[in-house]
Amino acid sequence: MNLPIYLDHHATTPVDPEVLETMLPALRGEFGNPASQSHPFGWRAQEIVDEARRTVAAFIGARSASEIIFTSGTTESNNLALKGCLEALRLKTAHVITQTTEHKSVLEPCRYLETKGFQVTYLDVDSTGRVDPGALERAIRPETAILSIMLANNEIGTLQPVEEIGRIAKKREIFFHVDAAQAAGKIPIDVNQMGIDLLSFSAHKMYGPKGVGVLYARSERPRVKLAPLFHGGGHEKGIRSGTLNVPAIAGLAKACEIAGRSMDEENRRVKSLRDRLEKALLAGLGDAFVNGHPQHRLAGNLNISFLYIEPEALMAALQQDLAVSASSACSSGIPEASYVMKALGIDGQRTHTALRFGIGRFNTAEEIDYAAERVIDAVKKLRKLSGLAPGS
Repeated sequence: MNLPIYLDHHATTPVDPEVLETMLPALRGEFGNPASQSHPFGWRAQEIVDEARRTVAAFIGARSASEIIFTSGTTESNNLALKGCLEALRLKTAHVITQTTEHKSVLEPCRYLETKGFQVTYLDVDSTGRVDPGALERAIRPETAILSIMLANNEIGTLQPVEEIGRIAKKREIFFHVDAAQAAGKIPIDVNQMGIDLLSFSAHKMYGPKGVGVLYARSERPRVKLAPLFHGGGHEKGIRSGTLNVPAIAGLAKACEIAGRSMDEENRRVKSLRDRLEKALLAGLGDAFVNGHPQHRLAGNLNISFLYIEPEALMAALQQDLAVSASSACSSGIPEASYVMKALGIDGQRTHTALRFGIGRFNTAEEIDYAAERVIDAVKKLRKLSGLAPGS
């Protein structure tokens, strides 16, 4: 067992060795530019991109490879989905519906759209982080143009009832965008079954390289038109100009292929490790509470609050041995609970003392047992030092 142990797979994932092997030829001999169509180097690069587009389309159940647009990652894809869709509709004003716990790469574009005259409704979630489809439908107005609801939350792992929301969107003839950055490769995605019109995800969250992502845009029933965010050489049918990152695109496709064939088995294994860690921590410590939905949650996610400590102090105590993440942001040196935790409406202490464990493909039972021991020991010591815990 090598230290430190990586338990922050929601932030990013290591590149799978199979993915790296797939990328290497495009970094060496097959290094051509797909836009160079006058010689074999460009032809081969185009072949790699075309094959990758077909693989990604099949992975999410898209009808056509032409519905796949390659981007730099989910942030760009989310911006292109929201801004590009609304600009293409040529509406002077329109209404957007999202939720308070979305990733900043959806919330910030929505706030930008508000400065341009668009109206945005930010739906509340329940104490487990789920949005109410009934409340969503009641929020729809005649001018509502697009819904944007993430599939899985990056902090608490809660899965949203996307298929039900997709049916509402279809019934009301509204475009439905889904940020699937945390879900892609971890749960099955079928854009047609789920009623999704626009879907965003990144390679680096699913054991692929950083700097490459996907935007799926439905081509029929309904057709989604997009205006580009920036202009240049007209790549990706003029929607996303810029030389394609061929090695990364090849790696993304391989990551999708691996996930497609191993998802069920991997989820069972990762969930067993997650449950093992959760059981050990709750048995070894009092005043510890799991956040997020108990069932509708990513297999590798464990967000847990340890009362009577500061999460930053706990991470500092663990950082030589464990890579984990606090569900809080620090502004000007002042610890502040994350907006996701605040949105759950739970006890203030739980909101401020949450730690996120992200378990992944290469973690082992030995690592999980060691992590549990280290966390239990560190929490007990910190509580004793704080003098805030009962009996300390």
